[in-house]
Amino acid sequence: MALILEVAAGTDVGCVRSNNEDSYAYDLSAGVFVVCDGMGGRAAGEVASRMAADIVVEHCRASPANVDGTKSGTGNGIPEPSAALASAIALANTKIRESAGSNPAQAGMGTTIVAALRIGNIVSIAHVGDSRIYLIRNDEIRQLTIDHSLVMEEVRVGLMSLEEAQRSEMQNIILRALGADDKVQSDVAEIEIFPKDILLLTTDGLVRLVVDGRILEVILTAPTLETACNTLIQCAKDAGGNDNITCLLVKVGGEVS
Repeated sequence: MALILEVAAGTDVGCVRSNNEDSYAYDLSAGVFVVCDGMGGRAAGEVASRMAADIVVEHCRASPANVDGTKSGTGNGIPEPSAALASAIALANTKIRESAGSNPAQAGMGTTIVAALRIGNIVSIAHVGDSRIYLIRNDEIRQLTIDHSLVMEEVRVGLMSLEEAQRSEMQNIILRALGADDKVQSDVAEIEIFPKDILLLTTDGLVRLVVDGRILEVILTAPTLETACNTLIQCAKDAGGNDNITCLLVKVGGEVS
């Protein structure tokens, strides 16, 4: 028996920016889903985010991870799907660095990334930067990732409260990104999924302007995933839309034989 998945995604330039540097990609049959938020000015951020999204999907599509989830790990303590995600993100970082190094117009480009890879009833998640993954389960919403940002690091060490971080003008200062260094460290984790679970992968253009409670309300009341995506994007635009906005929703259905 296997759980079936449904997916919907959308992206919008927002109300202030002139170009959209966000990207998303997914392959439902391979169970891989990616959202990226580019940076670097001109068209470079768009290039970095597109590269990262496409490279991670293609790498995971070609990964030898067993679709029934029976392979337990790589031998070094890292589950195979999580290792595949981390390897894909490392590859994307290398390719972005190479492209930026050979093209002056792309110098300094980079991107955040959140990615999920489903194998059986387990989803491996990985992220770099401040894009996020949320889990909606039993009418509750829970953030699965911790932002690699200056304000969240100050929250972690007790120098700032979460409420202060949410109001801080330094929210846009991130501590990790693809393209910033020759090597990148992605945080990886695994969760078990169940029917009716929903995963939300999103950029900060949504979560800085729309509170978790409103995100939950939209997802729970929308008649379809596509409607939920469109409504979430519109909520961010109604709140000012000062950044690009991207969200990707994955809903877990019942089992099929």
